[in-house]
Amino acid sequence: MIWLAVLGALNLFLLFFAIFFLMPKNSYKKIPLDLKVIIQRINEQIKPILIIIAVVAFHLIEVKFIDPVVTQWVGYDYANTIIGFENGAVYWFSQNWTPVLLYYFVLIYIVVYPFTLWFSPLYFIIGRKKKAMKSLAYGLLLIYAVSLPFYLFLPIKNVYMFYGVDSALEAVIPSIENFFYATTTLNNCLPSLHTAMTILIAYCISLSGNKKLTYFGYFVAISVIISVIYLSIHWITDTIVGGLLALGVIFILHRYITDDAK
Repeated sequence: MIWLAVLGALNLFLLFFAIFFLMPKNSYKKIPLDLKVIIQRINEQIKPILIIIAVVAFHLIEVKFIDPVVTQWVGYDYANTIIGFENGAVYWFSQNWTPVLLYYFVLIYIVVYPFTLWFSPLYFIIGRKKKAMKSLAYGLLLIYAVSLPFYLFLPIKNVYMFYGVDSALEAVIPSIENFFYATTTLNNCLPSLHTAMTILIAYCISLSGNKKLTYFGYFVAISVIISVIYLSIHWITDTIVGGLLALGVIFILHRYITDDAK
């Protein structure tokens, strides 16, 4: 598919942008090219790396095998409850999209946010940012552990599917949803994992001491939070709960992950 090549090219562009504009001057010259050095740095942070891999692997199992069974057993869509007090606030956006904002927020959602998911741990490993990497791993574990019971026993269909309106993602990139929903479901909305994770990543980046990258991280976080509402993907309730979850997890990380992890 052509759009896969485009997404790959955009991620490559973001990688070069991050290396040459968001890193300290000439820091790219310090990137290790020796395989032994790279393996050594991976070994230095093998525990948080394994935690992240384990969470991602379990999430894929949950999406493919566990969630469909439990959702059928629960037999109720709690979006019907949310609509009672949100009163169509998010649905309004789906009826009033403007092309420029639509393309911008789809780009944020599909390209920039996923870039931060893989680039951040890569940067922490290569740059030996141990406290940031450890915070990311344990933060992800805590966020997912809290979210999982909600995803299993409180199924909430996303906004555009609930209202039966066109998908913003499909409008910009046809057929993207078949690829996108291979790693998630239509009813794992509360709390918003996009919201929680983008805030966590911004926090972890700030621990690295890189101011430019930190500003970029918070810019992406704000854009992602707005995008899930503007694109009519998440309910406002999902976003608020996701934000509160991230802040609670960050409080725990700040309290218990000390500077000796650097």
